[in-house]
Amino acid sequence: MTRKIVATEYVTLDGYMDEPGHWSMPFWCDEAGEFKARELFASDALLLGRRTYEGFAAAWPAMREETGVFGEKMNDMPKYVASRTLTEASWNATVIKGDVVEEIAKLAQEDGGDLLLSGSGELFNLLAEHDLIDEYRFMVHPIVLGDGKKPLFTTAPRRTLKLVDTLVLPTGVVVHTYHRADA
Repeated sequence: MTRKIVATEYVTLDGYMDEPGHWSMPFWCDEAGEFKARELFASDALLLGRRTYEGFAAAWPAMREETGVFGEKMNDMPKYVASRTLTEASWNATVIKGDVVEEIAKLAQEDGGDLLLSGSGELFNLLAEHDLIDEYRFMVHPIVLGDGKKPLFTTAPRRTLKLVDTLVLPTGVVVHTYHRADA
């Protein structure tokens, strides 16, 4: 069984995914934690861009004990990092060498659980452009930033997605899950 590439993104009402730690925390709740745990435990590896990798690698090892089994899984699972500048990585991570699209497509052909893409705006847009994302999960937060650096789908061609699930969290966050319309 080949792996699914699942992109999960924190998004504002005006379509930005920029620096979610600054605006998403007031909307966190137990149900959001349960959702994030389900998707993490369905995954065998993380796909990360360099900036997201560096932020996660700086934070997660220090949170291992306080986050329990979630933190253990997050710290121990393999990570694949797309970067034009890193030559090596720690935190159980491998820097993707060569053609990122080709290498991630190869990873998706292997047996295993989901490849989970979290944040990583440039990588998200690259994989969307090349139609490599099997499932999109948008955690739409009830906030308008008015400005930001990372809108969704900056380079992807027009395509239709099929809504397969919606989850409404008590804080007003709505999680929309989409597949490709042709899937």
